[in-house]
Amino acid sequence: MQWLHAVPDPEIPVISVIDLGIVRNVRFEGATCVVTITPTYSGCPAMREITEDITGVLNAHGLADVRVETTLSPAWTTDWMSERGREALRAYGIAPPTEKAIDVSGISRRNEPPVPCPQCGSPRTRLISQFGSTACKALYRCNACGEPFDHFKTH
Repeated sequence: MQWLHAVPDPEIPVISVIDLGIVRNVRFEGATCVVTITPTYSGCPAMREITEDITGVLNAHGLADVRVETTLSPAWTTDWMSERGREALRAYGIAPPTEKAIDVSGISRRNEPPVPCPQCGSPRTRLISQFGSTACKALYRCNACGEPFDHFKTH
């Protein structure tokens, strides 16, 4: 798992696949290192590159036989992101998810609190488009500083 911190998300290179929370398990089946990953959404176009990067990093550490498995259940949630990953997003100019995707009763939330601007911190922001630079992000604009920014959707 520690070696996989060196594998960045291809779409957001400041966050590792570990901090993004898509690596669900690493185990050995004999001499084969099996890494189980869950995409941020089922149609994520970066999964092939992520698989190749995981294999490459583990090969570079001497693991010749690597298999990457993809599982869709349970579905990935932003709750799996690490705090370090959330801070990396913020520093990169992407507003991280503002709340848990699932509340304590297990019911999905529908209304998120205001999304603070990652540039100036103001909560006075507005949604411009439900889809930002990738399908897992929405496009916002800050009413205080005027800057547009992506917000990693809670899901």
